[in-house]
Amino acid sequence: MPFKSQAQRRKFAQLLVEGKISNETYEEWNRETGGKKLPERVKPTTAGRKKTKTRAKRKRKKTSS
Repeated sequence: MPFKSQAQRRKFAQLLVEGKISNETYEEWNRETGGKKLPERVKPTTAGRKKTKTRAKRKRKKTSS
């Protein structure tokens, strides 16, 4: 699976240094990414977000006091 951003590549490099992932894993991702120009960060797509529906307000009956 290729890297999606420079920030993700840095995070994997940090995990490699800390010993949390193997060198083979990092190299595999790096190879699959190739020499692509990656964005600094990837923003979530709007399709991934769920739209919240606005609720219709119920009319309250007036109570006589």
